[in-house]
Amino acid sequence: MARRSSCVKVVVAVAVLLVTACSGEPEPPPRELPPAGGQLDYQLGGTYQPDVPVKIVVRDRTTFADGKRYNICYLNALQTQPEKMEGGLDWWRQHHADLLVKKADGEVVIDPEWQEGVLDISTDDKRRRILEIQKKWIKGCKTAMFKGVEPDNLDSYQRSEGAFDLNATKAFMKDFVRYAHEQGLAVAQKNVAELGTAGKQEIGFDFAITEDCQALGECGAYAEAFGDAFFQIEYTDEGFRKSCADRGGRVSIIRRDRNVVPYGHDDYVYEVCPPTI
Repeated sequence: MARRSSCVKVVVAVAVLLVTACSGEPEPPPRELPPAGGQLDYQLGGTYQPDVPVKIVVRDRTTFADGKRYNICYLNALQTQPEKMEGGLDWWRQHHADLLVKKADGEVVIDPEWQEGVLDISTDDKRRRILEIQKKWIKGCKTAMFKGVEPDNLDSYQRSEGAFDLNATKAFMKDFVRYAHEQGLAVAQKNVAELGTAGKQEIGFDFAITEDCQALGECGAYAEAFGDAFFQIEYTDEGFRKSCADRGGRVSIIRRDRNVVPYGHDDYVYEVCPPTI
């Protein structure tokens, strides 16, 4: 691992984060952060034209960016991607079977909610090899004009059946974030309130995207770590209403259907907090 610079000057201007190293290390390119409090649209279930006030759009890495808005590229960093694409469970089985967590009987450990295989980041070598694969995807986000990356399933250690722990996740994400920063991309901490302030201070996440933090009683942890630079998605009416009452107007909060289906689908739900008086 490269030694960090002992002197770093951080300049923030017009939502652009410039990092200047005082040692001989090459300077990473500037990266732009999403506007704190900007209206978010979470489009993982399918792309569609956002409402006019939307400033930030999250889409899967296999789709395209919205040229008028700040775009965040979703990438499943700790579990397998959907099938029928590079990074799907069958793809990992065929090309990198040893990088999947397996049970004693040799079967792959599966996230039961989404039917995704858990990637094995238990050793330095496996973490390095997985990141080498994902570097292509991160570069693809940059090429597709995304400005940020959302690596998902940082909590996969809870489903790894003891293969690795949160410390392994931290180690992997430090290298992931460093590489994304080298590409000029900001990186979101996705959920995992138990990271506390370590997500920003140790790993280097630039902002956070949270799901159901109100319902789970975790919003305070993100506020402590990121101030108002977190983007909150609530999937229940109660959590959404309480969030709007608690921090609407300061933090970006939306209500979405749990499968984040596209506009026009029968199950589509998208709400923003009412204006504060």
